[in-house]
Amino acid sequence: MRILQLSDTHNQHARLTELPEADVVVHCGDFTENGTEEEVLDFLNWFAGLPYPHKLFVTGNHDLCLWDAEGIEDLPDGMHFLQDHGCVIDGVRFFGLAYNHPESLIPDGVDVLLTHEPPVMLLDKSAGTHWGNAPLRRRVLEVKPRYHLFGHAHEAWGVMKMEDVVFSNGALADNCNRPPAPVVCLMMSGQMYFYSSASCVCCRIVFPLCCTFRVALSPIVTT
Repeated sequence: MRILQLSDTHNQHARLTELPEADVVVHCGDFTENGTEEEVLDFLNWFAGLPYPHKLFVTGNHDLCLWDAEGIEDLPDGMHFLQDHGCVIDGVRFFGLAYNHPESLIPDGVDVLLTHEPPVMLLDKSAGTHWGNAPLRRRVLEVKPRYHLFGHAHEAWGVMKMEDVVFSNGALADNCNRPPAPVVCLMMSGQMYFYSSASCVCCRIVFPLCCTFRVALSPIVTT
């Protein structure tokens, strides 16, 4: 299974073109800037039109109008709003925790966890501040999903592994305008391999105000 991770697009999703092939695309929140219904509808129409069989998303701190939503009606087949909910795709168990909701809602037995916030002290430092969530870190290390995908801390984009959990910050907006450094993660025969190469860059889009866009592609090979 190949998972394409997006996060923190802040209304600039339409600039993402020529995205790589994947089985599942996930968005870890902050797809809007001001959290209005108009912004959400624009994102949903774009997201629904992506050529992936499975599309999953959670809310971020900017997505205000969806913070307390229990669901979204009439989403197309294969598109899931994981607001404290999970789904199973080809035997892989996904779960999404809504922004600022209690970590106790994360169930045991999750393979891929989606949140907006990072766990504290793990890929969470941006603008000189650690933005991570301490209770979230404790719960993630209890549950031990194979992958924890998140965003929020723009400058902390990257991938790391700790205690058999791969942590991936997929924030696409980089306030420091650093060059992209995508990391591809492969799980084969129980081993993890990391590749970092400029040749892995799928797209780079220059934002106004000297920001950049990056794409993190995290394939999972399941047996």
